[in-house]
Amino acid sequence: MKYLQTIGLLAVLIFFTSCEKEYMKYTKKPEYITNPKPGYKTYFEAYDKALALWDIDYDELYIPTSYGTAHVVVSGPRNGEPLVLLHGMNASSTMWYPNAKAFSKNYRIFAIDLIIEPGKSFKTAIFDDLGDITAWYEEIFKELKLESYHLIGASRGGWIAVNLALHNQEKIKSMVLLSPAQTFIWIRPSVGLLKNIVNLFSSPEKQVASYLETLSTKPGNIHKNYLEQYYMNTKKDSINTFMIDMMPFANKELQTLRMPVLVLIGDNDMINNEKTIKLTNEVLPNGKGEIVSNAGHFLSIDQATAVNKKILDFLESTNNAK
Repeated sequence: MKYLQTIGLLAVLIFFTSCEKEYMKYTKKPEYITNPKPGYKTYFEAYDKALALWDIDYDELYIPTSYGTAHVVVSGPRNGEPLVLLHGMNASSTMWYPNAKAFSKNYRIFAIDLIIEPGKSFKTAIFDDLGDITAWYEEIFKELKLESYHLIGASRGGWIAVNLALHNQEKIKSMVLLSPAQTFIWIRPSVGLLKNIVNLFSSPEKQVASYLETLSTKPGNIHKNYLEQYYMNTKKDSINTFMIDMMPFANKELQTLRMPVLVLIGDNDMINNEKTIKLTNEVLPNGKGEIVSNAGHFLSIDQATAVNKKILDFLESTNNAK
């Protein structure tokens, strides 16, 4: 009996050690991080301060791809089910600071910085279209050996998540979309949108402040460390890259998605409304849509505790349904 227990313990240790070594080759920081170009050192320092808000142990991976280096933040138990996180536009993986601790308790989370946006990923090739972005993510999943995973996408990350699922849904066990942009409906004109257009003629600081007021019901509660980095994000790269190509998916496309899908939007959401929930419940074969009270587009920050619970309950229900 003791012999069997020893063999079992040894097998577990070998498994964990192999998993650890599997990603070890990606932990070395590349030169663009260790010896950054002028202006990037301050940004990376702001990124690190915001990432520290996760308040958990994590590893940073730098994965080589044919398009450049992908920065992936990994946390949670090594034997936990993989949970991939796709951030919103110009938000970077640090945006998950109110959620990562809850998610990583039982899941192995992989937060990926979109390479065409500010973050720690580093682009070395030209992205001609959205197909290249899909191919880039698939390279990352292959390097991480993610054969099956849950997927969460926020805002633009939600659109990308659906696009990924339409190309290879067999690997996606379930999907959570947090106020997905341009996914079910067009972004409609609103007072908040008009306010942001008017403020384009204001100072950069006022633009960001106004922008946050239209996207969050509690902008004052957003941590200053994250705000500092977010402000820097808005000054780097083009926030409109491929935005014109992001059109709502046709119902016939959405109907092909077979995995369980949870869609959450805020009741003060500038990007989505009740029609998003209606389409989720009526068009997706296994879709469930809900409106979160007292939340804006940034609902994972505005109502972090409620959103975390809804997501984890949903993930647990999909696991129990096996």
